[in-house]
Amino acid sequence: MKVFMAKRHALGFGRLLAGLVMVAIGLAFAMPALADSMVGAPAAWGMGLQPSGGVIKERISSFNTMVFVIITVITIFVLVLLAYCVWRFSAERNPVPSTTSHHTGLEIAWTVIPVLILIVIAIPSFRLLYFQDRAVDADMTITVQGRQWYWNYTYSDQGNFTFDSYPIQEADLKPGQIFKLSVDNELVIPVGANIRVLTTGHDVIHSFFVPALGIQKYTIPGRTLETWMRADRPGIFYGQCNQICGTNHWFMPIAVRAVPRAEFDSWVNDAKKRFAQADGSAPAMAAAPAAQEVVQIAEARR
Repeated sequence: MKVFMAKRHALGFGRLLAGLVMVAIGLAFAMPALADSMVGAPAAWGMGLQPSGGVIKERISSFNTMVFVIITVITIFVLVLLAYCVWRFSAERNPVPSTTSHHTGLEIAWTVIPVLILIVIAIPSFRLLYFQDRAVDADMTITVQGRQWYWNYTYSDQGNFTFDSYPIQEADLKPGQIFKLSVDNELVIPVGANIRVLTTGHDVIHSFFVPALGIQKYTIPGRTLETWMRADRPGIFYGQCNQICGTNHWFMPIAVRAVPRAEFDSWVNDAKKRFAQADGSAPAMAAAPAAQEVVQIAEARR
């Protein structure tokens, strides 16, 4: 009878382990699908990471899935091992405790196996960090400056214009806009372009964070840091400052709009007229009448 009960308990633990493994695998593959319900922004009751908007986030999602599977298998293994030990080595089954204090094989195993697991995690981790570090053959450069409490963007190689970005107040929201995430002036980029991002701070440390594009970089006063991003599909990708930078920390949302190249070029031509130059001079539209007046005076002197 005791042998039968032992086999029955062992079969029950085996079924439990198999069930937990199946649940873990199901969650690992379901998380990206559940996240796809919202594009570029957080979703109510969402699970997992936001859907990828570019190649960087795709690599982050793959690495996240790999680590999730590893830690789930470890957790299940430890749970089952603990339950087995409680059952197998209970006082009822072992009235005389074992006096064994060392086991060379076990000690080698629980030292070597964790090291191998860390190596498996470390190699893709370092590759991902270097991949995120800086752009290779960047198509354009944007300078991001964190300020209390808004963002300032400068397109240095697209006409050297600059503008500020503030959140839209709740009373001014239009259909489709998101409270505390939508902004008055979005950061516009062309689809498929490698964008070098230079970050710096104006007052305190902020953090430029757009989850769907896989970009997160601090903006530190007196320092310039480099990273990059690329959107592989059109859309609006939302983010925010995730560094607690002061009382209006929530007042620093980020909205990156990825558009086709032709639409981006049209937007740049309009932005040159609407926004000031990085050196503080007036926009091109405002400066045009003065320029025409100078030409007229020069012609009159001839």
